[in-house]
Order: sequence, then C-alpha cells, then structure tokens
Amino acid sequence: MSPRPGPRTLAFVESPVQLLNVLEWAHAQAHARGTGGAGLVPTQKRRTAGPPAPSEPTADPSVELTLVVLSPTDPMSRGQLRRMAELARDEGHEVRWEEARGGASAPFRTIGGLATPLRRAGRVVMGDPFSRYVQLLLTITRARELVVVDDGTATMEFAGQLARGERLVRWHRKGGRPGPRDLLFAPVSAAARRRLAASGDRRVEVFSAMPVTEIPDGVTLTVNGFAWTRARFGPPRVLAGADLVGTSLVETGVVDGDRYLDAVRTLAGAHGAKRYFAHRRESADKLHRLAAETGLEVVRPDLPLELIARRGPIGRTVLSFPSTVVHTLPPALEGTGVRVAVCDIDPEWLTSHASPRAGGFLSGVTDSAHGVDRLSSGGEYAVPCAPPATPGASDR
Repeated sequence: MSPRPGPRTLAFVESPVQLLNVLEWAHAQAHARGTGGAGLVPTQKRRTAGPPAPSEPTADPSVELTLVVLSPTDPMSRGQLRRMAELARDEGHEVRWEEARGGASAPFRTIGGLATPLRRAGRVVMGDPFSRYVQLLLTITRARELVVVDDGTATMEFAGQLARGERLVRWHRKGGRPGPRDLLFAPVSAAARRRLAASGDRRVEVFSAMPVTEIPDGVTLTVNGFAWTRARFGPPRVLAGADLVGTSLVETGVVDGDRYLDAVRTLAGAHGAKRYFAHRRESADKLHRLAAETGLEVVRPDLPLELIARRGPIGRTVLSFPSTVVHTLPPALEGTGVRVAVCDIDPEWLTSHASPRAGGFLSGVTDSAHGVDRLSSGGEYAVPCAPPATPGASDR
C-alpha cells in the first residue's frame, strides 16, 4: 500500500497573530483564484474547541492546508492560540497542535513527527523566520514555495536583513554580542537564510501588512489588507472616548518600566482612556501596578487585537505606542470611523540595555504608518503623549 500523501501546504505558527495572518493569506489565495484558492480545500467544519492531543493523527489526505501550532508555554499565548485554532477549523483547515516546548525531549519528538510531512509538502508557510524552531524545520523541507506571513514589525527587519545578506537577528537584540547558543546554532540559521532566498526553482513570498521597503531579489511581496477579518467580524459598535493598547517593550528590555507607566498615565488622562488592552506578553505584576496607579481597566484579550477591535465594542480613538497595531488596525477597522493615534517613544524612556538601533527602528514604525494620527508634545495636537518635562507642568 502506498503511503498517504502529505498536505500540499504546511503552515507553522507560534503566536496567535501568526495564525491570524495565515488565515488572511489563505483567504487571499482563495479570492485570487476565485475558488477554494491555491488548492486550499476545506473538508471539515466545526470541531471541538481547544488543541488536539499531540498524538492526534495528521490531516486527512484531501486537506491541503495543515496548520501546525508550535505551542509556546505562556498561558496568554496558549489561550489565544486555542481560540484561533477553533476559528481555523471553522474555516475548514486542519490544525495540528504540537507541545513543542513541553520538556527537554519535546523538540526531538516534534521535529521527528514533522519530518515526513515536511519532506512531502509543496509549500511551507511560516510566521517567524527568526524562530530557531522554524529555521531548523527549513533545513528539512524540500518545498519549492515558501511564504512568510507577519509576526508583527519583525517582518520589516527580516526583509531588510535578507535583502542585505545579513544574518537573521531580531531588531531588539541587534547590536549585542552573540551568546554561546547563538554561535552553536549559527550554521542552522545560515542554512535557513539561504533557503529563504528566492532562486530559479524556489519561489518566496512575503505576505505582509507592514511597510516593507527593502524587497529581496526574486521575492514576491503581497499586501495583507485584512479582508478575512473584515468579512468575518463586525462592524463594531463604536464607543465614545478612547482605548489604549499595551506593548511588551518593557518585557523585552527596550523601555524602562517606570517611564512607561508614567507615559501610560499621562496618555490615558489626556485622552480620557478607560480601558487598557494588554499585550499577551505583558507581565502580571506590571499590569497589576498599571491598573492600581492609573485607574485603567486592564483587558486581557482572548483573540488578537485586530479581531477584538473589529468585533467591538471599541473606543472611537485607539491609542498605541509604536507597534504592529499601528499598521494592522487601520485596514482592519476600515470604514468604521475609528481613529488610531500613535505616541512616539521618547529616547529617554529607553533602557541602557536597549539595542543601539531601537530608537530608530521604533521611529520608523511610526513614520511608515498610514491612516494614523501621530501624537507628540510638539506636534499637531495640544495634548502631549509623554509625561511633562518639569514637575508640576500641566497635562493640558
């Protein structure tokens, strides 16, 4: 008996946003082809919510898109991924949940179980080309088509590094000296970078809502307009006042925690914000302090913010610091009348451990955003987004 064929497309995701953007990519494929789209054949509808057991069989051979969730360990990410996996199944896609970080033997078990499907897949979609897991899997696949979907603003850095032939390093780590694990993994990372370069027999696509300005030779750039999100959710009920979007810049060591808290307090007070939508990576201690000292209602979303905002209710103004959402919320909320405003990161907020290029990268995130208002003490708006420069100064 001949072996069962593997799925046409394997997608590897490690975060809820990556999974969302794979759904957007699949929807764009279907729309472009005017059918089920690029061989993405739905064969099932609703299944039980939550992740399948790690031992669950792989997709039925007629299913062309299999989403492989390389599950993280933090509860917020896992919870959102469970909800996103349910939405993916509702769309007819197969979901394979891997406890990829469940102990010392998990990587070997996960990679071993994925080796055969990887070798048979004709297309591989990935959400984080900086991920060591993904880079290792790229050395196994023989796929002739590779697709990178957004994992946030990191896509901008990935495209630039690939175009310049640089090693793949996350923007907030760039400038630091490679550690022992980095040096040990360097050959795998270099092989993955070569695999991600387009060639005569290999097609590479970047599917992004980010303003990618450096496009590597031979790489196709497809704009993510969040058509699936708009088709499936909303339009939302729009509330008076403002909502504030949190960021994990403190957790990644880029921004000082006290400075960030001061900025949130001032921004919320100036604009009358009532709710704070926490980033899934923000620490519980930080959020508890933020709620106690600012009076904001801290909301821990169960889905990516693009879906939460589109589902509503949402404030008429959404305030954010430089992050992915200043690029993704405007298309997701198109036609709703919701205003997105971004507050610059003052260089004085940066920690001494921040990458030397952190300030420039964050400014670039704001500068390149379309359809947003920019808040600053010297800009168009009279209300500053930064704390007053001198004690006793008015918040205006």
